[in-house]
Amino acid sequence: MDLKTRIQEDVKTAMRSGDKERLATLRMLSAAIKQREVDENIQLDDTQVLAVLEKMVKQRKESITQFQAGGRADLVATEEAEITVLRQYLPEPLSEQQLDALIAEAIATTGAASIRDMGKVMALLKSKAAGRADMAAAGARVKSKLGAN
Repeated sequence: MDLKTRIQEDVKTAMRSGDKERLATLRMLSAAIKQREVDENIQLDDTQVLAVLEKMVKQRKESITQFQAGGRADLVATEEAEITVLRQYLPEPLSEQQLDALIAEAIATTGAASIRDMGKVMALLKSKAAGRADMAAAGARVKSKLGAN
């Protein structure tokens, strides 16, 4: 079952069980997926749905930072609950060692020798670690490894 279908089935399950918070988050996710499909006039595949999920999790993390600064613990709790629901659809995150191994493999595969080759390394890394690693953090690691060469 593809990711989009799984999400739709989970919306129905949440409706039947009366889980209002989960239902609201899943409906928001479905709406974001549908919006992107309408905007781009395409049907999203699992990789593109993962990108939507990652974006939504990132937005919620940024909101949490802002709400904590504003002393809004109630809104922080809501955002954290939404992140918990959204993460159920993301693949298992890579460990530090797995990410380092993927970075080393990408550097070796592309033959990257300097920071100028970072784009090639990141493109390869993004295809292998999509949804499983924070690409900003991975980019910083790649930069430090290429800068050291």
